[in-house]
Amino acid sequence: MRNAGRSKARPQPAGMSDIRGTHGLCSQKENESYQDSCKERFFCEEESGAPVARAVLVDMEPKVISQTLSMAARSGHWKYSSHSHFCQKQGSGNNWANGYSVHGPRHKEAIMNLVQKEAEKCDRLGGFFTIMSMAGGTGSGLGAFVTQCLRDAFPTSFVLNHVIWPYPTGEVIVQNYNSVLTLSHLYHSSDALLVHENDVIHKICAQLMNIKQISFRDVNQVIAHQLGSVFQPAHTAGGGSGYSRNPLGDLLEPLVPHPEFRMLGLRNIPQMPESSLAYSTFSWPGLLKHLRQILIANAHMEEGIDWQVRPPHPGSSIPSTNKPLHFNTSIANLVILRGKDVHSADLGSFQDPSLYTSWLNPQDAFNAWKTPRAFNKYEKSASLVSNSQFLLKPLDSIVGKAWNMFASKAYLHQYTKFGIQEEDFLDCFTTLEQVISSYTNL
Repeated sequence: MRNAGRSKARPQPAGMSDIRGTHGLCSQKENESYQDSCKERFFCEEESGAPVARAVLVDMEPKVISQTLSMAARSGHWKYSSHSHFCQKQGSGNNWANGYSVHGPRHKEAIMNLVQKEAEKCDRLGGFFTIMSMAGGTGSGLGAFVTQCLRDAFPTSFVLNHVIWPYPTGEVIVQNYNSVLTLSHLYHSSDALLVHENDVIHKICAQLMNIKQISFRDVNQVIAHQLGSVFQPAHTAGGGSGYSRNPLGDLLEPLVPHPEFRMLGLRNIPQMPESSLAYSTFSWPGLLKHLRQILIANAHMEEGIDWQVRPPHPGSSIPSTNKPLHFNTSIANLVILRGKDVHSADLGSFQDPSLYTSWLNPQDAFNAWKTPRAFNKYEKSASLVSNSQFLLKPLDSIVGKAWNMFASKAYLHQYTKFGIQEEDFLDCFTTLEQVISSYTNL
């Protein structure tokens, strides 16, 4: 139902251990329904006894793809298709223009043929979930080009881009250029951008998972856990007794009510080392109290939340410029609950009108999914997908840094030689400054 793009730091399909492991605290019938839904969602026919992921892997260098294929096959539980990947012998040199203007058009037919073959294997095509980085050349430039091709080839299908946001410093010297070009192009072709910030995931690894030497694999596992907490099957509101068969549509329709607002953030609790789970107990009131404060205080995780941040007093008409300090206004939120006694959880605090912008009814702005099926050995867990001001500060920072470089014409020649002109940059800045203005004025 979804075809994955490419990221140098590639998360594995999330939560698949759940299919094989214990089914937590739900009935056998519920667990079988969950497993069937999961297999339909993430896999197609079996090959040599193992389910094959619904995915197309794309990279301009073969190393990452060969590692990814072999790692999945070694698990013995599932695999990527040996025919659904595309690679070349030359990368994009951390240059967005090279990926977008050269590799994209040159290899469009081969890549889209692979996508078409995967799409034809679906009984019903729900859409595309592309996983891509933002700092380099291939993930960002080719990723933006392929997203545009998906929009053109499948105009009625959902397209959700999962974007890996670069560390503020130290990855690639032109990462701010690449990021601005990526985000502005995706804003025109994608239905929504689901963002993971590298530095936030790094902090989770260090502070919550207690990892001393943090590797790509550690970062990927945290991202995979968070993605799994959203995309593993759950019962949607009004969806009846069965699991949803349209996960992208169910996610995007309530969360993106206006095309000006397409930036989605993801938080989940609890998150801790597996060795600590046996000594931890959680209650729904406690988890939801923390998750709500993470939302309104724009916190990255449950450790170090600022409990002083409060929403405006209900019924007050405080202009946005006089809002309580650091308060994070939402357009729409989705909370996903998994585990024991899930139907006893009270989500009323997330329906508080003061959390939301005034132009959307709180009943429409908030949605919840639930399943009694426990996730990744957590007896109870809660995830929040939020269309809010979560990403306003990092977006403003990246645009500001890119603009400063552009004003001094730094490294522009590297882009103009591949056909990206100064006018193209100016169009991208205009697009993103409008996004920043719209989110600022919520």
